[in-house]
Amino acid sequence: MSMIRVALPLILLTSLLTGCADLQKTDWPKCAAVGGVAGAGLGAIQNATYAGWGVLIGGSVAAAYCWVHGDGDEDGDGVRDSRDKCPGTPKGVSVDANGCPPVVVPATETAPVEQVVVVKEEVIIINDVYFKFDSAQLTAADKQKLDLISTRLKREAPSAQLRVSGHTDSVGTDKYNKTLSQKRATSVTNYLVSSGIPRSSFVAVVGEGESRPVADNKTAEGRALNRRVEIKINR
Repeated sequence: MSMIRVALPLILLTSLLTGCADLQKTDWPKCAAVGGVAGAGLGAIQNATYAGWGVLIGGSVAAAYCWVHGDGDEDGDGVRDSRDKCPGTPKGVSVDANGCPPVVVPATETAPVEQVVVVKEEVIIINDVYFKFDSAQLTAADKQKLDLISTRLKREAPSAQLRVSGHTDSVGTDKYNKTLSQKRATSVTNYLVSSGIPRSSFVAVVGEGESRPVADNKTAEGRALNRRVEIKINR
């Protein structure tokens, strides 16, 4: 019977401490409570008067053992320290099974692609090129305006097809106006070619005379709008 009294407390104490070793450090109050109950039982086995001392000693030993040998979680990430390969993880950061934040592969930064809207067809109306009176000869002011148009064509439509048409008001005969409008369309075309626009870009150069008015020929303002040259761009 004396062997049982000696062996049984040792077996119970070993089982208790082994169980505590599988807990976390922060579970020491549980270990202390269980140790106290077990200590009371161990003390009672020896002598009923030892039960109180068993509570104190069993609880203290179990709590200390749990704190020293328990598997803690110092950074509170849910992964015990014995398996935590990334200790000290900031609170609130999600971690994997090893206690490490997942590796985030940054997305490849690409420059936004600007959507360029290309207008397939466009008409440039030149109604502020006045020529000399009853002539197709360009003035210095006319050439300055055409220089701006030439720069734009070379930049925006280097491979476009260009159709040039000349137009007049209704003053004079239709035949005369048609011939004059043809000369003026040709004069504009020749100047643009001299400024660097390939002649092959011009697929048509025609004189429309007074056949396509855009305003009322009964007023001076309307007639001024009808005296124009148009450049149709097909990209």
